Amino acid sequence: MKDGFVKAAAASPVIKVADAEYNAQQVIKCMAAAREKGVKLLVFPELTLTGCFCYDLVGHRVLLEGAAAALEKVVKASERTDMLVLVGLPYAFGSRLLSCAAVVYDGALLALIPRENVAGSRFADYPGEGELVYVGALETELCPGALFAHRSLNGLTVAVELGADVTAADSPTAYYAQSGATVIAQMASFPATVSSTDDALLAARYESKRFACGLVLAAPGKGESTTDNVCSGLCLVSENGVVLAQDERADSMAVSEIDVDFLLNLRRRTGGFDLEAEELCTALWGGELEETTLTREYVKHPHLPARAEDVPAYCERVLDIQVSGLVKRMEYAHLDHCVVGISGGVDSTLAVMVSAMAVKRMGLPATNVVACTMPCFGTSSRTKSNAVIVAEQLGAEVRVIDIGKSVYQHFDDIGHAHDDYSIAFENAQARERTQVLLDIANKVNGLDVGTEDLSEFVDGWCTFNGDHTSNYDVNLGLTKTQVRANVRYIAQTTDDKVLAAALWDVLDCPVTPELLPIHDDQIEQKSEDSVGSYSLQDFFTHKIMICGFTPSKTFRLAKRAYGDKFTDEELVRWLRSYCRRYFSQQFKRSCLMDGPAVEAFTVSPRTGFLIPSDAEAALFLADVDRLEKRVLGK
Repeated sequence: MKDGFVKAAAASPVIKVADAEYNAQQVIKCMAAAREKGVKLLVFPELTLTGCFCYDLVGHRVLLEGAAAALEKVVKASERTDMLVLVGLPYAFGSRLLSCAAVVYDGALLALIPRENVAGSRFADYPGEGELVYVGALETELCPGALFAHRSLNGLTVAVELGADVTAADSPTAYYAQSGATVIAQMASFPATVSSTDDALLAARYESKRFACGLVLAAPGKGESTTDNVCSGLCLVSENGVVLAQDERADSMAVSEIDVDFLLNLRRRTGGFDLEAEELCTALWGGELEETTLTREYVKHPHLPARAEDVPAYCERVLDIQVSGLVKRMEYAHLDHCVVGISGGVDSTLAVMVSAMAVKRMGLPATNVVACTMPCFGTSSRTKSNAVIVAEQLGAEVRVIDIGKSVYQHFDDIGHAHDDYSIAFENAQARERTQVLLDIANKVNGLDVGTEDLSEFVDGWCTFNGDHTSNYDVNLGLTKTQVRANVRYIAQTTDDKVLAAALWDVLDCPVTPELLPIHDDQIEQKSEDSVGSYSLQDFFTHKIMICGFTPSKTFRLAKRAYGDKFTDEELVRWLRSYCRRYFSQQFKRSCLMDGPAVEAFTVSPRTGFLIPSDAEAALFLADVDRLEKRVLGK
């Protein structure tokens, strides 16, 4: 449970209708199997011990007593087990028949939770607010709406829903989430239909996303009556809109890890939770934190859809956002030209294509895109050629402006030696290019369209008042991973074979600022040699800045996502670099130009994730130090 993970499982054993003793043994077998997997929260369907479809038998004294005796065996089997178990049974409260969840932990019955939505069922509602009751020989409290908070894992609080609570229009999920529950245990009772699984998956994704929570759902299984219903045994675990595990086999069990740490960080950003916690009683459970073996997958590119088939539609939406933002800015400013500095890299390539789409949407000729390639000391023929080909195939006006003479004159003006390849040597070129673009924009009644992406702004891998500056940056909200995905999408879908070939070569080129002299026309200055793999950097941004994870937890997840692609030493090295650069380069992000956001996370100083320009990285780097000592022995 370290790093905020709780291993949760939904189980639907093959039971026998009305045979509580047999069903208890099946529950106990599931408990043993879950325990072997390291499960800490185990959820069964409603009326597990009797079956959901006993009909009028459910209130018979024989069945009620049998269910109570069965529960005693389940409670006994839970001794010396660090696992919260939720099992369903009917319970007679005076003249009222209740459907309840028995909350079992370490040989104790913590509570009975009555079902709230009972309309149209054989069950009654519970009119009280909690009182001492007995289930057979077991003493417990009848406690509607109780929450169950873990003693050691901060923020792990479980709420319980039964039967129609799961599907009702007035489902208590919102109330529980607002009261502090981060995991909703759904003990379902719906039968199988042709659409029941799809409906349940849709609901699980929607509710877990809407309420920033984990959902653990268990539905009745294959052993239920076929009189009027067949049951699928659907079991699933969902977190923030993503189904982590799903199973519908006989004796089904879905197991995965819910990241409570992530959910809490998400809620802190969105707000609206913990509003009514004082109104619900809370019981404690759980032992010391243990290492949780992770089974869930982590993708290398969390900024893109997890499913490849969803990427094209995603890219279309991103491109539309970029184009719409650019069109609006041009129309507002009464401008009719886009001016783009093209280098042959993926960022400027995407920017010039977005500019071409924008002028087309405005009904302007393609030549109203002025594409400027500005070769200097580090420009290779490969990148220059790709830049020109892309621009020409789009129908843009191409201008080749050699800035070498201007830069040398600038060096002479400030007394900088021509062979001094320090930071001033590099930055002078970037600033000269920006001056050229801004002045041309003024000259043609145009907008200087920026090309820098979010990844480079995160790392500060841009020249202040150089490529850092523009009139409007269409890539401001996109990571390098997203930029490459959009260029790849256009290469795959265009009918222009010449354009496609140039785009594929752009994607194949190393990312380079081209600010140092080259030899034999070969690309020598590579950005990833300085800041690390952009794929890895984007992964760090998602986990550390968006999810709010520690560097050490991010290291753990990166190892799962990337496998053996990076050594432990490389991961630690780039984590340290990332944390250092993120803080030290904030001053550049504090004065960024306008640009469209494509996700909730941006680095805009107006709407993005903000930190002071003089904030210290010490605590983050200290976590990296501890990680380095633990992993590398340094």
